[in-house]
Amino acid sequence: MNFSAKQVVFISFMLFSMFFGAGNLIFPPFLGQSAGEHIWLALAGFIVSAVGLPILGVVAIAKVGSLNELNLRVHPLFALIFPFLIYIAIGPGLAIPRAGSLAFEMGAAPFLPENLVEGPISLLLYSIVFFGLAAWLSMYPSKLISLFGKLLTPILLTLIAIIFVKSLMDPIGSFSSPVGNYQENPMFQGILEGYLTMDALAALAFGIVIANTLTSQGVLDSKKKSRYMMYAGLGAGLLLTVIYLILGYLGAASSSLGQAENGAIILSNIMTYLFGKSGTLLLGIVFTLACFCVSIGLITSCSQFFTNAIPRVAYKVWVVILAVLSTAIANLGLTQILQISVPILGMIYPIAIVLIFLGLMDDYIKRNPYIYGSVIGFVALFSVLDTVNKVFLENQWNGVFEILPYYIEGIGWLLPALVGLIVGYLLGKLRDTPVPRTNP
Repeated sequence: MNFSAKQVVFISFMLFSMFFGAGNLIFPPFLGQSAGEHIWLALAGFIVSAVGLPILGVVAIAKVGSLNELNLRVHPLFALIFPFLIYIAIGPGLAIPRAGSLAFEMGAAPFLPENLVEGPISLLLYSIVFFGLAAWLSMYPSKLISLFGKLLTPILLTLIAIIFVKSLMDPIGSFSSPVGNYQENPMFQGILEGYLTMDALAALAFGIVIANTLTSQGVLDSKKKSRYMMYAGLGAGLLLTVIYLILGYLGAASSSLGQAENGAIILSNIMTYLFGKSGTLLLGIVFTLACFCVSIGLITSCSQFFTNAIPRVAYKVWVVILAVLSTAIANLGLTQILQISVPILGMIYPIAIVLIFLGLMDDYIKRNPYIYGSVIGFVALFSVLDTVNKVFLENQWNGVFEILPYYIEGIGWLLPALVGLIVGYLLGKLRDTPVPRTNP
């Protein structure tokens, strides 16, 4: 079966909505305000990592066939453990409950009396409705194309377009001077900010949803499925790029409204300036839609993964389990969960990135198990030790780690990855070299 261009667009809309959550709304405006006159260089760097890495992740999964196939190139045990860590960290352990909490804070709390906001009942009732609706819509993953492509994504894009057009009609202000690292190295700082979104993990997780959706639409040929996944990734990347440019521009123009501590405050100031009191309502709708779309995507992808991993538990049961867990965590222990999940997320993210690049180089390294195993092994060792240093040793080993290039910037895993690549290549050569026979 061949997909039409219109169907490919809908798939791209679907993937975009699954990526574009509250964090993606908040990061670019803050970058824009900080970069000021260097906004376009900073945004270029941000797009390289915040868009490039996730889309490369989708392409890598499409190229290899599935996340499981990619993980098996490292080791069967790795293929068992690593995806569980990914889906728990970006699912009920962090991203899903956080999406519900942020939707409440930005979409509901501004319109409630202060005593209700501070009490636990409002968040509980809101999260039950929020995750209940997300679970209900996640029950039928084959309908996600229609839900995202024809309804939710067009609404979200239309709202952002209205905000952008209004800002052109009623200019906010001029760009200010850059601050911090944006003064000397705006592009490199933008790359680091995009890296910190950690969307590449979501790319690995969402691959299963796109693949299953294509299968449900009648695309059974593996080559066609890979091609359409790549098209969807490129389409979603283009949309993300356009939205990041808009949000970054708005943030850069907002300096006249006062400096803010984070992107959410910047957006609130912008919306109030452009639309008055109704701006809070419009921003709340945008945040709620973004968080809602991401929640559906994460519940669906996690449920499909756990269904494949533990077939005895049906898909719809997993949907309910994840929705209930997310509701409970969002209400009872999100702060504590963040303290646990964020270090785990930071630990597995470098592994995910090098895994993506290994998948992209698969044709060149010829599925070499020594290279896969060695690169992942060195990076995993670095990530575990770095996490132990930060979480349990209060950075006592910083003096050792700072010897590594770019460690302070957050990408100290580059040298271990390179060492692993060299070691893996040499091991492969040694093992494949025939032993010369001696004449008796």
